[in-house]
Amino acid sequence: MHVAHEATRRTARRSLQLLRSFRLEQRDPDAFYGLLAADTIALLGRTVRLEGALTLDVGGGAGYLTRALRAAGARCVLVEAQLQELSWRGPPVRGCLLADGRALPVVSESVDLVVCSNVLEHVPEPFALVEEMARVLRPGGHLWLSFTNWYGPWGGHETSPWHYLGGEHARRRYVAREGRQPKNVFGRSLFPLHVGPTLRGLSSRHDLRVVEARPRYLPELARGILRVPVLREVLTWNLEVLARKPEPGT
Repeated sequence: MHVAHEATRRTARRSLQLLRSFRLEQRDPDAFYGLLAADTIALLGRTVRLEGALTLDVGGGAGYLTRALRAAGARCVLVEAQLQELSWRGPPVRGCLLADGRALPVVSESVDLVVCSNVLEHVPEPFALVEEMARVLRPGGHLWLSFTNWYGPWGGHETSPWHYLGGEHARRRYVAREGRQPKNVFGRSLFPLHVGPTLRGLSSRHDLRVVEARPRYLPELARGILRVPVLREVLTWNLEVLARKPEPGT
């Protein structure tokens, strides 16, 4: 019983730390993205063997997750569509590709692991991105992704919580207050993405099987939220999904 209580406290502490870290995103991005990268490695390490795994970090930006994956033993290649994102924290990491994730310059069924952290809500065709990531996975390989769902508290990113009144309204309010466009512009670099449709879309694919889905920033006990249609859209905050490409005959 004591072990169970300690595990519950540990996951609660983790959730609190992650949620508090959002205050650091603008003023201390190294701390914020470094924490997310370390947490991702911890999550992946429970199920996926990272040592030696040929890995793509799709939409990896400045390379925080790529560096963490390499430190964990993965052979990781960062893929990013925007040069500005690659270099906004300094020179791009070595071994990166400037390419659109919806048209990966990678041989089919050649990669052990694809990670895609907080990218899907920033592309107008998220399942075109999923299609490409599934294509390059070898049979038995894993896809790990997370995204911020639209109706969650941070769905509008820096324009939250005004996104609840509409994405364009939230954008205009931000511009009026800050005198500049937000980094994530509704309709251009930020799009509404929802938990239920995404889970159904992933579960219906023949080339991927969902291994695990959970609200990323909430304690383990909150996993049941995903079974409640309306509640999951508001409380999930960020959805984490691990999927596996089936091997022939399975």
